[in-house]
Amino acid sequence: MNEHPFSLWVYLSQSPLLWLTVTLSVYAITDALSLATHRHPLANPVLHSIWIIGGFLIMTGTSYTTYFSGAQFVHFLLGPATVALAIPLYDHRKRVIAAIVPMLISLVAGSITAIVSVVLFARAFGLPQAVILSLAPKSVTAGVAMGISESLRGDASLTAVSVVLTGIMGAIIVTPLMNRIAVTDFRARGFAVGIAAHGIGTARAFQVDEVAGVFSGIAMGLNALVTSLLVPLAVTLLLH
Repeated sequence: MNEHPFSLWVYLSQSPLLWLTVTLSVYAITDALSLATHRHPLANPVLHSIWIIGGFLIMTGTSYTTYFSGAQFVHFLLGPATVALAIPLYDHRKRVIAAIVPMLISLVAGSITAIVSVVLFARAFGLPQAVILSLAPKSVTAGVAMGISESLRGDASLTAVSVVLTGIMGAIIVTPLMNRIAVTDFRARGFAVGIAAHGIGTARAFQVDEVAGVFSGIAMGLNALVTSLLVPLAVTLLLH
């Protein structure tokens, strides 16, 4: 009789292919459930994939390093997926050019609001300066946000968590919020969520409408650039 009944699991848990399979399988299931609910905001597949996989790692005693050794292939695909946003952007280029002025105004206003609001709220709650610096770039995609945080001597790990939470919250509330305030133009809806909730919000925008997804992708990219310029200035003015 095998004295180590879990030896097979120990072997499999070290295989990168296992964690890639787990990641893709969990997301496929949660996405199918989201589709079954007609893409209800609370059925966001990213949200539910995170807690399911996180719970599984805790129950199996698997470290994040071991998990990421397999899941990093999905992380790698984020780059090509972002570049692929150029395809629908090209298809709708005339609509984008026609809205360039209000887009730029909204971009500056949205970027400033995202940065200043979180810094002021964090200060009001008495959070340490290191935490405030880590939260300031929360509304841009993770790679850029972590780079900004590190340049300000913040905690890049905390920044990554805040970015994911911001994206999920934005993806959940954007549709009911826009319906509530009667914003029906999908250009405006998409651009707003792209500024506030980066890639996760953009994925949600594409689920709702292609035009919304296009404008969300534009906002996500432009906001990363503007935020990288505004965060150091805002931190200097508000924290010193």
